[in-house]
Amino acid sequence: MEDLQRTLAPTGLSVSTTPEKGRCLNTTRNFSPGEVIITEEPYVCVPNNSSESKCDGCFKSVNLKKCSACQVPWYCGSTCQKSEWKLHRLECQALAGLNKERRKSLTPSLRLMVRLYLKRKLQNEQVFQTTATDNYNLVEALVDHMSDIGEKQLVLYAQMANLVNLVLEWPNSNIKEIAQNFSKLACNAHTICDSELRPLGTGLYPVISIINHSCSPNAVLVFEGRRAVVRAVELIPQGTEVFISYVETAESTAARQKALKEQYFFTCSCPYCRKGIYMEVQESAILEGYRCKTDKCNGFLLRDSDDRGFVCQTCGLVRSKEEILKISADVKQREDQASQFLSSGNCLEASVAYRNVEQLQLRLCHPFSINLMRTRESLLKILMELEDWRGALAYCRYVISAYQRVYPEIHPLVGLQYYTCGKLAWFLGDTEDAIKSLTKAVYVLQTTHGTNTPFMRDLLVRLDEARAEAGSQASTWKKL
Repeated sequence: MEDLQRTLAPTGLSVSTTPEKGRCLNTTRNFSPGEVIITEEPYVCVPNNSSESKCDGCFKSVNLKKCSACQVPWYCGSTCQKSEWKLHRLECQALAGLNKERRKSLTPSLRLMVRLYLKRKLQNEQVFQTTATDNYNLVEALVDHMSDIGEKQLVLYAQMANLVNLVLEWPNSNIKEIAQNFSKLACNAHTICDSELRPLGTGLYPVISIINHSCSPNAVLVFEGRRAVVRAVELIPQGTEVFISYVETAESTAARQKALKEQYFFTCSCPYCRKGIYMEVQESAILEGYRCKTDKCNGFLLRDSDDRGFVCQTCGLVRSKEEILKISADVKQREDQASQFLSSGNCLEASVAYRNVEQLQLRLCHPFSINLMRTRESLLKILMELEDWRGALAYCRYVISAYQRVYPEIHPLVGLQYYTCGKLAWFLGDTEDAIKSLTKAVYVLQTTHGTNTPFMRDLLVRLDEARAEAGSQASTWKKL
């Protein structure tokens, strides 16, 4: 810990420990919005399993070739293959000894654990350099929560540990320690995403794992390739703890608390979660509850004292329990149908089914309902697949409106939605609207994603081109 403290000190950071939260990352200077707080390469990482294979070195999906010896990892070229060879040399020997069926059943989690132990071995042998921010001691310091885990999960971790032992074939492997490390991964590993927040793989970042959660965070975690980057999204004064969010914040307090308790084993006490009982009830009724029967009223509903219906807290109108239950059942049935169409790849039928769900939700849900927002997110993706650009733009605007309600002004999803809206508007010839949306995207994403990444450079080029096109159009009109 002393080595880590010395390394972090010049960057304006320090680590402290509290009885309530354990280790915390604190600032020793001011950090401005958009400023990088900390970056870290993964101790180990693996691409995820999906229909599209990914390079082990850069996580890209172009020009891939499989390792000819073990037939497990893919590489986009010799550069990535050479960069991974020190670690994969040992991994390759272990995987090549497995039969074909066992090799196919090797999940990303199992492979990540195998690589964790191989990395430790290579650092002990000084094949890999050990530094204050890249060493197995940092992994050992992570909390495993083994005492909080149920028996069923403990048995699963033990089974997974035995599988790792079969792959490694080390005579002195500690099965209990491997099981504990699986529990550490569940609580501390991060999903590696591309610039548009699409998941690519999983990585373990032991220093960034020190950063605690808040439902109203002052920083955001993004990825540049496999490198994790934490940026401030607001002014963080000297002596302040750095927070990121571990869970989706566009949920009610009860839903967030449930997710945090189930995966991370703590109850959040951030200011956003300490709104008071009335505010929590109102929030849940708006985000997860039902709408007033009167179209012109945006009031939220609460159960009446006799549990016979739901009363609008604005106009007092009552909706019967039977009506609510009937529409809810119809929504569930149509959602299941839509999901089946989507999973079978039938986007056209899925779009019709999800529109039916949307119409029912408009009758049932509050206008700011999370469920309605999710349905419209699904419709946006489907319409993009169908190349219905005008329909996609309409739903993109619906989603932006919902995001503005459930997310802070500076949030990656808000910026990315403006970016999508801008691209669609430009493609459809609405240059003026494209400029407005792309400008808003830049405003948000230059804080969350920085200004000098390939993604941001591409966004800025698009905005410049849109402005140039608008200028050319204005000049043509003047001549006319």
